[in-house]
Amino acid sequence: MKFSQTYWCKEFVQLFLCLCSSFVLFAANDNDTTQTSTREQAIAFVDKISELQPSIYWPHIKPALFLHNLKENVHQPLLLYEGTNTNFCGYAALSYLFMHDDPLGYTKLMLQLYTYGKAKIRNVSFQPSQPIKDVAGNLHFKGALDIRPVEQMWFLCLADHFKGYLNFLNTHYDPGDENKLWASVNYGKFNRMAKRLFNYKVNAAGSDLMRPYIHDMYEYLVNSMKQGITVLYLNNTILRKKYDRIKANIPSHYVILLDIQKVDDDLINITYWDYGFRTMRQLTPSFLNKIIFGISQCTIKKANEK
Repeated sequence: MKFSQTYWCKEFVQLFLCLCSSFVLFAANDNDTTQTSTREQAIAFVDKISELQPSIYWPHIKPALFLHNLKENVHQPLLLYEGTNTNFCGYAALSYLFMHDDPLGYTKLMLQLYTYGKAKIRNVSFQPSQPIKDVAGNLHFKGALDIRPVEQMWFLCLADHFKGYLNFLNTHYDPGDENKLWASVNYGKFNRMAKRLFNYKVNAAGSDLMRPYIHDMYEYLVNSMKQGITVLYLNNTILRKKYDRIKANIPSHYVILLDIQKVDDDLINITYWDYGFRTMRQLTPSFLNKIIFGISQCTIKKANEK
């Protein structure tokens, strides 16, 4: 593949501008006490981009589709999609935090990864391995994720960089590993990623094996939502099928809690985000207790907090 002098000049200019803006953006993150950027800022930035050049680092990502996907995520962030039959749900929930607090930072980071094959946010440097670069944009049979190369690239980079104890049996990507332990996110790993990547204080209750002991789950979740974004680590059975009882008593899914309302003493309505949609479920208090294994309250740090 040959690239003209004009192409490389454009690449250099984009690199210079991106590095300058990124220095200001990421240096400011350490002391921010409010939302780092707004969706309006991200929209104004990305809508000025009319075309992307092919990336020499991501051979299977089509630039026009990548730009369309990126613009769609900025304009409609709830459409972010983790794919069917993958273990990307933890990375999707993490991306919700990113796009909620710093959509402009998200946009610039995706463009850096695409253009230069690596990127840095806060003290985390992403340098994806060659197998990741070769497969991104080429995943198939994952529902709408098949045509969403931004999510493919980002989720694969996250899984390639961050490891938890579930990943140690499979540390290097092989075809199909997006469905296996290589891509899985245990609870401690999720909280660690949120704290390292973003300007969040994370108060976590729960674990991979035992549910948190909370006397009044409804009141706890209501208070948690008042403090910041609340991520639930759940047994996924009730979310996918209507069983009368949980058959596999293990957590397997991350969702963002958007609303919770008590109907009466016997029923609670919860509204959550996952798979690109808002969903409402009506549950009994006891059943809600059974499916929750982890509650992560993510709050923007104050200037004097480490």
